[in-house]
Amino acid sequence: MIFEQFAVGMLQTNCYIIGDPKSQRAVVIDPGGDGDKIVRRIKALGLELSAILNTHAHFDHVMDAWRVKEELGGEIYLSKGDEVLLNDRMVGMGAMGKSSTDNSNKIDRFLSEGETLQFGGIHLQVLSTPGHTPGHMSFYSSESGRIFVGDTLFAGSIGRTDFPGGSYNQLIQSVREKIFTLPGETRVLPGHGPHTTVNREKRSNPFFR
Repeated sequence: MIFEQFAVGMLQTNCYIIGDPKSQRAVVIDPGGDGDKIVRRIKALGLELSAILNTHAHFDHVMDAWRVKEELGGEIYLSKGDEVLLNDRMVGMGAMGKSSTDNSNKIDRFLSEGETLQFGGIHLQVLSTPGHTPGHMSFYSSESGRIFVGDTLFAGSIGRTDFPGGSYNQLIQSVREKIFTLPGETRVLPGHGPHTTVNREKRSNPFFR
């Protein structure tokens, strides 16, 4: 399985590419900027883009989703609970002076808790992890032992909850019930900053001591 990560956009959001060499299908998680760079890399890998998965609707995670789709195809996924944030003028595409009145920010498929997404040999379980946003989702790959957590959990910290729709209590519950119940060696891949593991955060994250 192909796995690549690079920081994109003005806030250096972690964007992830997962590719299945056998089926030549690919998934992009959180294309929050530098869409041309993402497109070039997927083409260089010889992959066909199947899906653009967004953990949540903040502009620094979704901003170039539509540009990537225009170039490579694939469906754009987001939770229904975060749809209202897409045009928010503080945290959504509205902050970038864009709106969905012309369907330019259209979502193709809404994510549901517990469903498993399959694209060739790529399997991702969808976990509802609200708190940073009301509809925040994480994507868990049991086969590779990775979970893509967006802005729910960071190495030694947690996501902000003072933005529209945020809830500190919900976020803490999401981490305890959805992330900390995974095997301890599971690699936690956040939306910003370095990777960590479930065990490391259980032991040392000050918000959970």
